[in-house]
Amino acid sequence: MNILITGSSGQLGSSFNELAKGNKDHSFFFTDKGELDITSEEAVRQFLKHHEVNCIINCAGYTAVDEAENDPLGARKLNVTGAYILASAAGNTNALMVQVSTDYIFDGKACRPYNESASTNPLSSYGRSKLDAELEVLLNARRSVIIRTSWLYSPFGHNFVKTILKKGAEEQRLRVVYDQIGSPTYAPDLAEAILALIPVLSSRVRGEIYNYSNEGVCSWFDMAVAIAEMAGLPCEITPVLTKDIKSVATRPHYSVLDKSRIKNSINIDIPYWRDSLRVCIDRLLKS
Repeated sequence: MNILITGSSGQLGSSFNELAKGNKDHSFFFTDKGELDITSEEAVRQFLKHHEVNCIINCAGYTAVDEAENDPLGARKLNVTGAYILASAAGNTNALMVQVSTDYIFDGKACRPYNESASTNPLSSYGRSKLDAELEVLLNARRSVIIRTSWLYSPFGHNFVKTILKKGAEEQRLRVVYDQIGSPTYAPDLAEAILALIPVLSSRVRGEIYNYSNEGVCSWFDMAVAIAEMAGLPCEITPVLTKDIKSVATRPHYSVLDKSRIKNSINIDIPYWRDSLRVCIDRLLKS
């Protein structure tokens, strides 16, 4: 299968790039905005005209949650328009469209993990743009799959783990919220799961939704403490409420995802969040 990866310099795109080096089952086209502007219908059309693509995995996105509140049009252009153009192009060529989505499409008022049929109610501009992106894919791609994930981190790009490692080495005290609960996701684990899922999908798959995150549940405070312990940081980490931290965008207080469906679909062991976190931190410390 020939797979187009958009957003190849991001966390998930970079993870696919590493997996591709040892993958003999698929051929990959890796593009970022310099190689392919997904908000340009002509650019996407020309790319697919000159490259045989069987599957598009859209890892591109406007992911700066707070900035999206002040730049909703920018967030919508990349997240919604980009998804629409890719999905339409996939529909015209009968390629499989895999759209990566987020837990921020939920309002966080649940008291149990969200399954794929749970009601959505995004609280932020970012969350609304990602939910609308899902709808564009479902409407315009003849073959489509939505993968919802949460709290993504990796050795690449900007993320919570890198922030805590940097600030924990520079500052004596950190304040981290403890009333936002979710499940961290190590991007390389997610990339492996997506590649394992694609071959088992029906040739006529359309509108399927799957959740994926690492196993276990924690708060951002719990995760920060684990990072500090694993990295041997001497800083003190204090738990605080969300209302005590200046933040532009409203985030869900609870966004744990139910992964029963993907577990029943593919034979894959989902690592516990602390185990994958240790893998990531060990790698970052070595580099």
